[in-house]
Amino acid sequence: MLARAPAATADSVVSTGAARPTASGAGERVNSLLMCRNIKTLFNFDPPATEDEVHASSLQFVRKLSGFAHPSKANQPAFDRAVVEVSAAARRLIDSLVTTADPRDREIEAARAKAKSALRFTPVGR
Repeated sequence: MLARAPAATADSVVSTGAARPTASGAGERVNSLLMCRNIKTLFNFDPPATEDEVHASSLQFVRKLSGFAHPSKANQPAFDRAVVEVSAAARRLIDSLVTTADPRDREIEAARAKAKSALRFTPVGR
């Protein structure tokens, strides 16, 4: 048995399909708000995030929002445009953020992520 992720909070982002009452009294489907695991923090790294990293995170974000891993031919132009726009917005955000913290080391962060993943996917009770 795998360890379960913590319950979603009102501040999180992944679909649970749970119904929430609206002002009209009808239920609407809501997303629980766990960040997509493939979207990585890109701010405050040495060396800074590359355009490929920003694009990959933007692609994952658009996939999550649209619900399409691979959009249809009819939706491909809108999907591609969204990835470009999200990439541009992400780059502007990363470039405009400031911090007094020392830049994070990619190798140390990768080792932490690997250890966390190993714990998350280790079978319980064995």
